[in-house]
Amino acid sequence: MSASQPVTDRVRVRAPGKVNLALRVGAVREDGYHPLATVFQALSIFDELGAHPAAAGRYDIRVAGDQAHLVPADDSNLAVRAARLLASRHGGEARYGVDLRIRKTIPVTGGMAGGSANAAAALVGCAALWGIDINPDELRELGAELGADVPFCLLGSTALGHGRGDDLVPVLSRGGYHWVLALPDVELSTAAVFRRFDDMNPDADPTPPPVPSGLLEGLASGDVRRVAENLVNDLEPAAVSLRPHLAELLDAGRDAGALAGIVSGSGPTCAFLTANEDAAVRLSGVLSGLGLCRQVRRACGPVPGARQVA
Repeated sequence: MSASQPVTDRVRVRAPGKVNLALRVGAVREDGYHPLATVFQALSIFDELGAHPAAAGRYDIRVAGDQAHLVPADDSNLAVRAARLLASRHGGEARYGVDLRIRKTIPVTGGMAGGSANAAAALVGCAALWGIDINPDELRELGAELGADVPFCLLGSTALGHGRGDDLVPVLSRGGYHWVLALPDVELSTAAVFRRFDDMNPDADPTPPPVPSGLLEGLASGDVRRVAENLVNDLEPAAVSLRPHLAELLDAGRDAGALAGIVSGSGPTCAFLTANEDAAVRLSGVLSGLGLCRQVRRACGPVPGARQVA
């Protein structure tokens, strides 16, 4: 089969990071995965990916932006793997090629699905670059082969996830939510956090606890305080045990006016929900002055998933 020619000279895609409003975890299965019950919300912290034409069979990547030095720039990068997977299902890797350029703003190994966002962006961008006609459900099926968070990064907004977190149902969510994200100057391996969870919960039930009904009711009514009261992350004790100073950071944010604070996913990013934008501005100022983290960011949600912007 002859090499396919791109249908455009460049595609730009933005993909959001996420926070888990609820993350309930069951005992590890024989296949190594933990069953989850989770509520995702996509936040307005985006990575941007450019998909540029390249010779057939070439899959190159360059990464710039915040913490770019921590991101692999080779075939192990999840965005490259996404491009190759898409190509392999639509004529073969030798038929296509792409030069991927990623600008990072989502924290790396921060519990906000930065790598998964890049994979989602690569699927959207390469499909457009190569003129592949693929529907959103098919994209999410491919995304699930790459990682449990990739389907949500494609979907965005607010969603309930089961299984590995990739079996998704959109959740009714009214209003907007203002977050302050404290980014510690440490990293946490997702695998290490799950291992510590197993150590700390040897008698965990195979079925994860349900997400709080009050959380879903608060989202449906737009009641930010009820949402805050029902934030939960079963991985937070494990993350804090591996990085004990996260406890000090969480306490500082709550004491400074956050309605609630949680570790985002497997961490170490700490996410603080505030009553409104003014409260978020005040809280970010306080946290920035405490010297407990390398950076403080404000974000709102929910926002759409990976989308082409040019």
